[in-house]
Amino acid sequence: MHKTQQGFTLIELVVVMVVAAILATIAIPAYSQYIQKSRRIDAKNALTAVQLAQEKYRGNNTAYSSSQASLGLTSSSPQGYYTISITTATSSTYAALAVINASSAQAKDSCNNLTINQDGFPSSNDSCWGLQ
Repeated sequence: MHKTQQGFTLIELVVVMVVAAILATIAIPAYSQYIQKSRRIDAKNALTAVQLAQEKYRGNNTAYSSSQASLGLTSSSPQGYYTISITTATSSTYAALAVINASSAQAKDSCNNLTINQDGFPSSNDSCWGLQ
């Protein structure tokens, strides 16, 4: 009487492990880039809040504000991945900057800062804003 084989052979297990390792080496970096890209929304939201507050402030004053406190805003983005600042402000122009917090989970992102001006134009790399 001949016994039938039950279970997996060592070769089959090794093949499955190799396939899983190959998939992991492809999937993990792609997932990490996706997460970093999605966290940029934190900076975009904060810069949009600066834009809205600046336009409201300019409607009531003769110039844009150089202080986030006068706009009722903090220097941290909503989720804390970025530090927000107003880099220039005059009667007709302003620029706002979002810089990655070095201690945040976003620190490894290749788009380390995002800027926007009074016209709503991002002056950073278009791919960082998702425009490409």
